[in-house]
Amino acid sequence: MTARLSGDAGQAFPIYITVVAGLLLLAFAYFAVGQAAVTRNGAQTAADAAALAAAQDAREQLRDGWLEVILDPAKWTAFLAGEDYAEGAACEQAASFAGRNDAELWGESCRRLPAGEEGFHVTVRTLSPVGQSVVPGTDKQHAVASAKAVIEPRCTFDAPEPEPEPEPEETSTPDPDEGEEPEPILGLSCDGVPWEVDPAQPRLPSAADLFMVRLVN
Repeated sequence: MTARLSGDAGQAFPIYITVVAGLLLLAFAYFAVGQAAVTRNGAQTAADAAALAAAQDAREQLRDGWLEVILDPAKWTAFLAGEDYAEGAACEQAASFAGRNDAELWGESCRRLPAGEEGFHVTVRTLSPVGQSVVPGTDKQHAVASAKAVIEPRCTFDAPEPEPEPEPEETSTPDPDEGEEPEPILGLSCDGVPWEVDPAQPRLPSAADLFMVRLVN
């Protein structure tokens, strides 16, 4: 009886080794999947940050450019639509923020959205690979991710109808030294809130109040 029990134990040992080896292999495989997921999440975070950085830089450019022509409403159209900004400068910010998140611009890199939308589409690749694992090739595999950020205008401009000039009085003599103060510029509204531009001290709302920046898809 003792000899038979010893034989059963001996037969079970190889099965035990096989099961343990299988469990270890499964654990390593799950670890590899986890490594890849972490790297992928890092890539997506970098892409999101880069796309937002590009759009936010463009938003600041729009406000600065608008202020340069603030006293001439006829030149506001491109700024109201969120169209007048330098793509290159915005994409430099995208590259900078990708680098802060251990990634680089990649493939289609950073590009302005096609006509009909304003904003940027950015693609990045992680600087660090997934790392060594039981899955072959992961030590040289990098994660790639893309993100899209849009710029949405918040303001409209509806120029008021000019008031007719009063007829000059016959008895009045205009004073050549007396200049008329320019009238405030009315008709600008951001999110339904009127904004009056004082020609003496022209100002605009903050860039965030002029344009919304958000990720899509």
